[in-house]
Amino acid sequence: MHKPVVLAALLLALPVAAAVPQLQAPEDVRQLLTDYLELGDVADAPAEAAFERRMRREVPALLATEGYFSPQVVVTGSDDTLLVDVDPGVRSTVGGVRIEIVGAVDEARREALRQGWKLKSGQPFRQADWDDAKQSLLADLLAVDFAGGRLQDSTAEVDPAAHSVDLHVVVAAGPPYSFGELKISGLKRYEPALIERYNRTVEAGKPYREDRLLALQTALQDTPYFGSVTVSLERSKDGDSPPVDADGRVSAPVLVHVRERAPYQVSLGAGYSTNTGARVEANYRSSDLFGRAWELHTGVRIEQLRQTAYADVFFPPDDRRRRDGVGMAFQSSDIENLALESFSVGATRVQQRGSVEQRLGLNWQEEKQTPKGSPTTTNQALTAQAGWTWRHARDPLDPSEGIALQFQLGGASKQLLSDQNFLRTYFRYAQGVPLGASDGLLLRAELGATLAPSSNGIPQDFLFRTGGSNSVRGYAYQSLGVQQGEAVVGGRYLMTMSAEYTHWITPSWGAAAFVDAGDAQDSRDAFDLAVGYGLGARWKSPVGPLGLDLAYGQRDGKLRFDFSLAVPF
Repeated sequence: MHKPVVLAALLLALPVAAAVPQLQAPEDVRQLLTDYLELGDVADAPAEAAFERRMRREVPALLATEGYFSPQVVVTGSDDTLLVDVDPGVRSTVGGVRIEIVGAVDEARREALRQGWKLKSGQPFRQADWDDAKQSLLADLLAVDFAGGRLQDSTAEVDPAAHSVDLHVVVAAGPPYSFGELKISGLKRYEPALIERYNRTVEAGKPYREDRLLALQTALQDTPYFGSVTVSLERSKDGDSPPVDADGRVSAPVLVHVRERAPYQVSLGAGYSTNTGARVEANYRSSDLFGRAWELHTGVRIEQLRQTAYADVFFPPDDRRRRDGVGMAFQSSDIENLALESFSVGATRVQQRGSVEQRLGLNWQEEKQTPKGSPTTTNQALTAQAGWTWRHARDPLDPSEGIALQFQLGGASKQLLSDQNFLRTYFRYAQGVPLGASDGLLLRAELGATLAPSSNGIPQDFLFRTGGSNSVRGYAYQSLGVQQGEAVVGGRYLMTMSAEYTHWITPSWGAAAFVDAGDAQDSRDAFDLAVGYGLGARWKSPVGPLGLDLAYGQRDGKLRFDFSLAVPF
């Protein structure tokens, strides 16, 4: 073998140092190219040529999705480096926009659809924005009447010289739809009539609206009966010509598919409250009592200062959205030297009237109270009660913005199984006021009055005590009231006020400063508002706003730690 041939073979056998590609591009496109280009090492000259061809093909395709249609890509190499130099050029903007809507859509709706178009003239062209604008246009069309609408055609004509893109979209509305009958599937334990009880939005023969389907789905999902719910319209298949009625509408069945939950649930829990101390509890729930879709809630809660056992049965709503329930409860407590034992049985009716929740009830209660240092007495009352609650809040668990008003009215008569004539009124106000992006003010107030010749013979649930978390902080739970012997008992009048300023350090954590004032007395002339103020930490936990407060009670001259978890609205 000749020496030159042997030398060439040896040179081919030696390892060749791979060139490492490096990207050079403006900041606004660098991340896009870095995320999607596979650079890798380039081993030899043929690989370098292939790499350059791939860059000239892939880089323009990627940049086109961001509106750069005339990029320059130069690949230069040295011994160990390949430099990919990218000049994206001028970004194109949207030029003309032409939207065609084919079908029996009235002119006002057509104009509203065009006005709602997202990618308008003069905006930078991006493929993602282009796709989103088309889908949003179609979604707006599908939302009302035209459930069979479809995107028929779309073009984006690029003028590289003018750096503009003209858009043309054609959507076909098809015939308008109306709701047909419900087709229910997935039921095993319950009857279809149960779903009909919760259906307030989808009525056969009414024009189709997507939000009505979603409202029915939400209503069913919020019940204890179903683990998952899907509600959809049975649209005609592509190529079919659906039958239309005299009004030119397609009547389409509504498909409701449910998956039932297990009808029984047992839960155990433990916790702590600065109001009533440590607690343990056990609860049992059934969503199909006696096979009639009645809900049974029963349980036992044992706290350091209070013990409760209860059983409630709730019936499905009727055709006027009224929901009835019956229940009974036993309770024993010893708070502020007032020992109470009570038994109550009652019935309630809850109805949603627009944005107002109305609650009506009839309750009989017998109570034995033993104030320390005073004799034991027994009180009983048969009360008729009514309550109205109005809430307006984007998120009831977010205290930064919203308002809630609550009014209660109840009374009893000696002529009807009661020891005293009385009329009880109660009003509660809570409002969150945003003060910029990171600050907020929470205002609360309570007013209560039990109109009666005296508080004798009235169960404590219909009188007032205050103090503690979510009330007048800085004072023990229910320690503000009428002094009787060594105990604090309820009075006929209540007033509390609170203002709390919170600065949110992060989206979930904040620091608060607050001042509270309040009192409960048996005479309006005896009012002496107890003031408490302090500082605290706030956490927007998944189950509601959590507060940790250090409060000073001005009347007692003591510091108290308060822990609270509450729904502000």
